Amino acid sequence: MQPSQVINSDDILLKLCRSVSQILSTTTASHIGHAGMVQRIGQTRLRPDLGCFSIFDGGFSGLVVINFSAGAAMEIYRRYLLSMGMPEEELAIKYTSDEVANVMGELMNQMLGHFINLVSKELQTSISQSQPKMLTINRELTLSIDANLDEPIARRVSFRTENNNIFYLEFAMDNTDFIGLETVAEEEDLDPDDILALHGSGHHDDVTEDLFDKLGI
Repeated sequence: MQPSQVINSDDILLKLCRSVSQILSTTTASHIGHAGMVQRIGQTRLRPDLGCFSIFDGGFSGLVVINFSAGAAMEIYRRYLLSMGMPEEELAIKYTSDEVANVMGELMNQMLGHFINLVSKELQTSISQSQPKMLTINRELTLSIDANLDEPIARRVSFRTENNNIFYLEFAMDNTDFIGLETVAEEEDLDPDDILALHGSGHHDDVTEDLFDKLGI
């Protein structure tokens, strides 16, 4: 992070979109991308046909919802298992199958895990997530989820699979900024062989001597 850099909620959303695209593209051996535009929404909702959500907390709180159409869910499910060597005749044929929900939940867990690891490292904060929940939703039903956020902002981004099936990511989080302070120098990894060679040569300073004393060398 550079000095005075500000990371806001939309920057965090972009990182989430990249994690979703990267993980799904890799696991399905296909191209899955997101739109270049984001939509402001009033509230996140679980929508037809297959809705998945997870709540995260820690350095900031938020809610991730992914609403898959039946076509998108089945394409991702099939591509994922086929790429792992699963025989086609053993695959579920309906998106309402428990197996499809389980696989999509597993993939969402991977997407959020990738996102959390990325954000935790870049923003130097700690975040934990709830186990993703999958629901098959009737077309006449939408569900709202209350994540108890302070001054929440909500966004919606569309994704497209390689076969042009659409699904949507809805994201809500605390309205917060991360502001970069002065740059902190990263510690270099010390090679044990270099340490021993330096110690043996006699060309080391008091700091190095103190290090050797602590290491018992």
